[in-house]
Amino acid sequence: MPPLTSWLVLPILVLLAAPATTPPARASPVASSFDGQREFDYFKLALQWPGTYCKRTRSCCPTNGCCRGSNSPAVFTIHGLWPDYNDGSWPSCCSGSSFDPKEISTLTNALEQYWPSLSCSKPSLCHGGKGTFWAHEKHGTCSYPVFRNEYDYFLTVLNVYFKYNITSVLNDAGYVPSNTEKYPLGGIISAIENAFHASPQIVCSKDSIEELYLCFYKNFQPRDCALGSDIKIDMVTSKKSCPKYVSLPESVSVGHNGLQSRVSDDVAL
Repeated sequence: MPPLTSWLVLPILVLLAAPATTPPARASPVASSFDGQREFDYFKLALQWPGTYCKRTRSCCPTNGCCRGSNSPAVFTIHGLWPDYNDGSWPSCCSGSSFDPKEISTLTNALEQYWPSLSCSKPSLCHGGKGTFWAHEKHGTCSYPVFRNEYDYFLTVLNVYFKYNITSVLNDAGYVPSNTEKYPLGGIISAIENAFHASPQIVCSKDSIEELYLCFYKNFQPRDCALGSDIKIDMVTSKKSCPKYVSLPESVSVGHNGLQSRVSDDVAL
């Protein structure tokens, strides 16, 4: 069995199989069957800031990812990769198959570090019951035909996360974790736009960034999370959720053993 790092730098064979499509954003789910689903329009990579999120879920430690060691650096972690429709809805529960953790056993260490559950409860599964945070039935199974199996889905999410490293972009621009500093929301958005040539969405809890969304065409080239006439609406949504000056609170939520630097330095999409 190859070491984990070699698995994470394998070329993504299915990643470029689907052509890019154009145009924005998320309102009510659309359930459909795997065979008859309406194909989604774009991907939304949802990232969460543990320093904010864990303020309300820290009571669940150590059952969630909010208590992973006091010396670990703060980084955005993965919430999910969501297939979305341009009309604001999204597909869910598109397959009768169930999540199988054995399919992604070689990725488990990376998922535990960069895709931890920060909530206090297990998510509901499509076919009843509760499951792990990675149980991808609701979203991952709806990413067909870009992904045809569970392993490709999770491997690609990790690679996209490392390639479009939001934490590094913001740190390089001077936006570092702090319990005292406030940063201009417009400056943070501009730093991301300059790095990826696409506009994100940002969600705050009070004056702290809690979630950040990056959007992609099906070939995983960045795109605005809103296009055309919806851009202004999208920006207003971010501004309604966030004040003009926001914070990135210091907090340690995930362990870190050097994997990110080893993988992100070599990752190829």
